[in-house]
Amino acid sequence: MDRSIIHINVADFAVAVERVLDRRLGGRPVIIAPQGAARAVVYDMSEDAFQTGIRKHMPLGRALRRCRDARVLPPRPERYRQAMARMLKTALPCSPLIEPGDADGHLFIDISGTSRLLGPPVDVAWRLGRHIQKDMDLAPIWSLAANKLIAKTASRLVKPLGEYIVEPGDEAAFLAPLPLFLIPGIEADDRTRLSDFNIHRVFEAGRLTADQLQTIFGRRAAFIHDRLQGVDPSPVRPVDRPIPKIVESVEFGDDTNHRPQLERCLYRLVERIGRQLRQQSLAARRMGLIMEHTDGVRRIRQTAARPATANDFTLFTHALRVLDLAWTRRVRLRRMTLICDRLTYPPAQRLLFASERRRLEKQEQLIAAMDRIRRRFGSQAVNVGRMVAA
Repeated sequence: MDRSIIHINVADFAVAVERVLDRRLGGRPVIIAPQGAARAVVYDMSEDAFQTGIRKHMPLGRALRRCRDARVLPPRPERYRQAMARMLKTALPCSPLIEPGDADGHLFIDISGTSRLLGPPVDVAWRLGRHIQKDMDLAPIWSLAANKLIAKTASRLVKPLGEYIVEPGDEAAFLAPLPLFLIPGIEADDRTRLSDFNIHRVFEAGRLTADQLQTIFGRRAAFIHDRLQGVDPSPVRPVDRPIPKIVESVEFGDDTNHRPQLERCLYRLVERIGRQLRQQSLAARRMGLIMEHTDGVRRIRQTAARPATANDFTLFTHALRVLDLAWTRRVRLRRMTLICDRLTYPPAQRLLFASERRRLEKQEQLIAAMDRIRRRFGSQAVNVGRMVAA
């Protein structure tokens, strides 16, 4: 059975919500950013502000130099969450399989197999867009396709207002003429590697053989190939089942690029995540790191953890690996966020060699003892040597 996935997107969601609540904001550039903060960055901006060169995570001072007549409003995340909840309530009669974004105006809705009940998928998408506009006074973009990748790409083509339908079987033809930066999952580093071969569009990258992709991307080759062909089997998660993940972050009082300090902070994040994993009897199969620089540039990298682990020392080894992948600039860092996801039960398979088993058992005994001490005397009662500043 062909899948039918609707993607709803209210462009510049935070600004759109603020304009509904205050009609005086219509017709002028709007920037959402913390006011009075020394290092404030742009949280969201209106389309007319975007056209002046303002981007998300840009320092507010630089943004105001580019658009001096912009109205600056503080972020109000609670308002945006309430608006998302109302959008979700409007969409729920269509399907229980609804995957919302993080208060950003995005919804994926799987209406596969509902034609006899709700009518043709195109009609469902059209009605849903009209209902959201009538109920909330927001003008959503909507797209309809056979998977999430194509639906999201299609909605990007008609931003800030419009609709797009991609028929099943037309995925590769739809993607072929598009620039690579429009394809979700193909990151800036991927595009840089392809640009070395003067490849900038999907049809140009599609000419590469499997061996050539393997040479360029290594383990990511199969993923890149599927993206270029429009293949995306990922399901739309039920609305009450968010992605299981554990997130911890640190914001530096003074921006820094001092490696020992970064490693100490990274280990502290690892300890917090490891403790939460062990409390829930879970292990992480993937670790990601978001590095936010002083100039507003963000670097996001991730690495697989095989086998899945909740061991602080093993997690820290993966964290150092992903730190090296993400830290490619000399500009100082403002914030680091560590994410562990693809959570599962700890693996039951034992290590093959006795020496490795003994080493791991000693580590786990040490970690368990530290957990007991911290539960009784507080999280700072005991620390490992690497947490002591030189």
